[in-house]
Amino acid sequence: QVQLVESGGGLVQPGDSLRLSCAASGGVLGRAAVGWYRQVPGKLRELVARIAGDGMTNYADSVKGRFTISRDSAKNTVYLQMDSLKFEDTAVYYCNFFWRPVGWGQGTQVTVSS
Repeated sequence: QVQLVESGGGLVQPGDSLRLSCAASGGVLGRAAVGWYRQVPGKLRELVARIAGDGMTNYADSVKGRFTISRDSAKNTVYLQMDSLKFEDTAVYYCNFFWRPVGWGQGTQVTVSS
């Protein structure tokens, strides 16, 4: 079964940038729609961005204009470029297939702090 592994998180200051990676192992992403999600303690996991097989993208209003989702089929990876980070972007970020999700990975922690 395909597993998705997130990486790239870290501790940054407001206004900084990070690029998260979502790498598939045990299979290929193919043209499957993939989403980036985030979760903070005590809240439900929320969809941040989604990319379809044809490259069409959607974003949550809270990140529109600051985050960019992309995919590299050759590297079997989906990225989330996060610019102009804010305190409220602090969360654990996960990726998963949008229509047929697999088991959730460990996620990658993003902390925005001054």
